[in-house]
Amino acid sequence: MSELKPWLTLIYQRPGRLFVGALLMLAALLSGLGLLALSGWFITETALVGVLLAASLPATINLYVPGGGIRFFAVSRTVSRYVERLYNHDTVLLLLTDIRVALFRKLAAAGRGQRRELTGAQWLSRLTSDVDALDTLYLRLIAPTALAAFVALLLFALAWILFDVRIATGVALILGIAFVVATIGVYARTARIAARQSDQQESLRMAVVEHLEGFAELTAAGRVGKHGAWLMRQAHQTATEQVKADSRTGWHLAGSNLLINLSAAFALWAGFELFRAGAISGPVLVLQPIALLGLAEVYSMLPEAFGKLGATQASAARLNRDCRSKDFEDVREAIELPSGAALLAKDLTVKYPEHAPLFTHFDLQVATGERVGILGHSGSGKSSLADTFSGLLTPSSGASSSLPCAYLTQKTVLFEDTLRANLLLGAPDTSDAQLWRVLEMVDLAERFGSERDQLDTWLGSSGSRLSGGEARRVVLARVLLSPAPLLILDEPFTGVDAPTREKITKQMDIWLEGRTVISLAHGPEALPGTDRVIHLGV
Repeated sequence: MSELKPWLTLIYQRPGRLFVGALLMLAALLSGLGLLALSGWFITETALVGVLLAASLPATINLYVPGGGIRFFAVSRTVSRYVERLYNHDTVLLLLTDIRVALFRKLAAAGRGQRRELTGAQWLSRLTSDVDALDTLYLRLIAPTALAAFVALLLFALAWILFDVRIATGVALILGIAFVVATIGVYARTARIAARQSDQQESLRMAVVEHLEGFAELTAAGRVGKHGAWLMRQAHQTATEQVKADSRTGWHLAGSNLLINLSAAFALWAGFELFRAGAISGPVLVLQPIALLGLAEVYSMLPEAFGKLGATQASAARLNRDCRSKDFEDVREAIELPSGAALLAKDLTVKYPEHAPLFTHFDLQVATGERVGILGHSGSGKSSLADTFSGLLTPSSGASSSLPCAYLTQKTVLFEDTLRANLLLGAPDTSDAQLWRVLEMVDLAERFGSERDQLDTWLGSSGSRLSGGEARRVVLARVLLSPAPLLILDEPFTGVDAPTREKITKQMDIWLEGRTVISLAHGPEALPGTDRVIHLGV
């Protein structure tokens, strides 16, 4: 259960909502039990009075009090069930928000190299099915389990009050066995199967995604049919595991329901002796067994929840493993930034698992306001060095420290939104006048000024409405808007022609006056203005 500890801690950060939700569930359950028990008592009492009247014996019955109680329980059950569903589903959505925010924070804290260990299909599985397995822990597992135990204790107390301690103990023993069968018993018999099935489902999901992504290559190689048949075999194996787990869960559900019925039969049989002795009336004799039968409503929720607990643990273990805050197994060293320095790198070694180091013993100090250019051929480690400076990649050895920075990565990333929304990511409080100024600096003011929506122009999926050079200039403008004192620009002019690049460079010199800039490129012509240039791989 240790895999669930960090997520349970997150869930328990909202104790007030959990408590209120549990009370609403308890109110709905007790209303149902009260409706069954009081209806049983009323029907039995009415039948006995009818028999006495048929035998010409005097008998009376108060129809209004029990009738009012039945109506009350019927209404309260409906209302409390509706409010409970509304409230608890809202709670689950809030818990889902908490889980996703915590997950994204862990992903942000994890190194870029670590995130590369998983494929896109695996990350999709983490963010969907694995998160979904956690967000219902409270509603499907924690609350029903606690309620089942609490209501069983209430029925034990009711049996003690209405009958005697001997009968109450027998009822409690049978209900306790039913509780174990529906919870621990199910978990013990399905945990490994459910965990294995969860892993198989993830593997199958990845294989299907890869099949779709590589469909053209599979078609060209004539392997579509064979690969599809392999997928069907994997799906059949997963379905077989599902059938096995569901079968075991079903048997435990049947066993727990049988034990609940047995507790009702035991209460009826044992209470009959008290009825014959005149210690209790006939309607009271019927009330306890019918109330016990109502307990099946909450007990029937437990086997399915505990049958999936193994899969939930497997999901939590994957999230804990793949979203750990340490990059590989190294801890980034702390290093004090000297006065007047914007960045300091000392004895850096950067490498990826199972690969040779990109560079070793790298030292660099950049003064505040200085502009440094770094040149190197493809594969020389420029982008990895930029990742290290920005904190996205932890060095294998050595240390680095810098002022807060804005980082233009080598990959151009635009969101399916407006130009304004994409630009404001860099500085949310920027005015329209400043947006037009930075667009003019990157030579895009005329381009968007002619658009009908201007700053609210829709850019399309990943900026599909723009050319490669235009998209690159938009993301460059976004980084230039950032108030960060240090800018790291990796290939800032990709896809930009030489005249436009020269025009932008001249205007950037004025915009960036007093700020520290580290720019990286293949050749000197692709760098903005610099005070000095460092060559990698020389």
